[in-house]
Amino acid sequence: VLLQASGGGLVQTGDSLRLSCAGSGRTFSAYAAGWFRQAPGKEREFVAAINRSGGSTNVADAVKGRFTISRDNAKNTVYLQMNSLKPEDTAVYYCASGPTIYCSAVGCYEYWGQGTLVTVSS
Repeated sequence: VLLQASGGGLVQTGDSLRLSCAGSGRTFSAYAAGWFRQAPGKEREFVAAINRSGGSTNVADAVKGRFTISRDNAKNTVYLQMNSLKPEDTAVYYCASGPTIYCSAVGCYEYWGQGTLVTVSS
């Protein structure tokens, strides 16, 4: 599975962005998917995950109520809607896939996109 993330950019505090992650291959819907982020000098951290059908999600406490993960298996795409962005959300955001059951650990995921940079100015 090849993953291509897009949608990052420079925004101001309080703005919204929607990230997209396009997956290749007919097996995309066979896997759970997740979003992670990595800020400069910090470890990669879990943001959100979604199960294979899109009917169940898990969101990190740091972004709960502001970020929403969703997927459209007909388009082989996973989305991350980010609202009320804060400067501390600044990071490179990575989409990932691979497990059959969603999880929040980096090690669960076999396939990774290249990352898209989100910068939130104060």
